[in-house]
Amino acid sequence: MSFFEVTHKSTDCQARAGLIHTEHGDVETPIFMPVGTQATVKSLDSKDLENLATQIILANTYHLHLRPGEEVLDKFGGIHKFMKWDKPVLTDSGGFQVFSLGKQMEKKGQHGSLVKIDDEGVTFRSHVDGSEHRFTPESAIRIQHKIGADIIMAFDECTPDNANRDYTKSAMKRTHEWAKRCVQEHNKNSKHHGYKQFLFGIIQGANHKELREESARAISAMNFDGIAIGGESVGYNMEATKNILDWVNPIIPENKPHYAMGLGHSPMDLFDVVSRAIDMFDCVSPTRMARNGTLFVHKSISENYRINIKNAKFKLDESPIDDIYKDSPVGHYSRSYLYHLFDTNEILGLRIATMHNLYFFLKLMEDIRESIKEDRFMELKSEWC
Repeated sequence: MSFFEVTHKSTDCQARAGLIHTEHGDVETPIFMPVGTQATVKSLDSKDLENLATQIILANTYHLHLRPGEEVLDKFGGIHKFMKWDKPVLTDSGGFQVFSLGKQMEKKGQHGSLVKIDDEGVTFRSHVDGSEHRFTPESAIRIQHKIGADIIMAFDECTPDNANRDYTKSAMKRTHEWAKRCVQEHNKNSKHHGYKQFLFGIIQGANHKELREESARAISAMNFDGIAIGGESVGYNMEATKNILDWVNPIIPENKPHYAMGLGHSPMDLFDVVSRAIDMFDCVSPTRMARNGTLFVHKSISENYRINIKNAKFKLDESPIDDIYKDSPVGHYSRSYLYHLFDTNEILGLRIATMHNLYFFLKLMEDIRESIKEDRFMELKSEWC
């Protein structure tokens, strides 16, 4: 059985439905992956995730390396046993966090220069305590082997939106060299915990068309199980994201899953990338916004797909959060009750809001998959966008 298979294709765009096969279960695509940075989706436990019909979650190599450390996860037999989650897990390589958190701390004047890049790897200081660490392509793969995710990512240099062409090209070339080394290291031990782990390569090139195309060709030519599209733009600058996907889609192989990293801030974004043959995406926005009282709803309720449950107008509102998704595990709670929980800073409010937002995205993805199979994806898109 192959790792990935396309089962249906839309006739009026590039949208497709498929299956990813792992030893911890199959994943139906296209799929939104909830972010469980530190082996937890904040405020939820594994049973909550199961009740939401979550198929796969994403965890973060950088954060798990710092706390509790990959040796702890290795001792438990991997992240699945550590967090009592028996379905698939994906880990990023930590590259984005190494660069982005380092730059954030430098701007605050903490710990001095936090990131030093050379051709062999990156030396950085922890944003937690300032301790020095080093990631190389080889060590990033070994760490992910010990963490035990079903899908792991090559170590890359994530370039900012505004990077000039010369720097972007240099970083891209380094990413390609690191990608080769990641493949070599992964092939030494792709079953560290006794089950197969699958490796994705990452396309870089910022907002430079010719560099994105060059990177797509280089990464596609390597022996990766899947292809990711990375960079600071993806997911946060949707006009740039759509351009980037249009540049690389004619190049990347159709028989491998396509992963847009860090995407899922709005329901409209999901339709935009699924129509461009994206199979996987993740974003912290649904859970982060939930903790701030922002809840996603259908366009018929709010033109921007969200309400702020802390608004006083919901104090006496007996209706569910969203009539369309009232069958969710938390759909029986009223807006009034959730307003009260946030007004009194009750922890339960964070849990209910998080479950609602994740259910919203996961159910929307289920509807999108069904629409592709029934060849009415564009019809569904017109109902939402």
